[in-house]
Amino acid sequence: MSLALKPHPCQKCGACCAYFRVGFYWWEAETESEYQVPKHLTVDLDSRQRCMKGTEHKHQNRCVALTGKIGEHVSCSIYEHRPTPCRQFKASYENGEQEPRCDQARAKHGLEPLTKYDWPEIRPPPVAVGEVISLPPLGVG
Repeated sequence: MSLALKPHPCQKCGACCAYFRVGFYWWEAETESEYQVPKHLTVDLDSRQRCMKGTEHKHQNRCVALTGKIGEHVSCSIYEHRPTPCRQFKASYENGEQEPRCDQARAKHGLEPLTKYDWPEIRPPPVAVGEVISLPPLGVG
């Protein structure tokens, strides 16, 4: 019997990336900063704030770093360098609690809210590409 892991629900969604403005402190787009958000993918909001291109508009938002089709399969092309708002955004029930902002973004794109059943009970730690993992036999552990 094969043990198939559920994909992370956010990898099938992307609604938050195509609904909210992704604004952050300008320093995050500098090469000396911790996250090094690619500056060419941002626009200035004012003298202290930047935002991801595509999210500066009130309607028809879509972050320039979002790839794929919302509600099917998406990813962030700058995931390792994403700004603070993206790092802090929580999906509904990711931490066991409903998140109204997640629900709001999903509704805008015609997606049902996430439930606790969308999350696997046990999620193994991430593994590197090509790394071999061993799972205990069923019924052991």
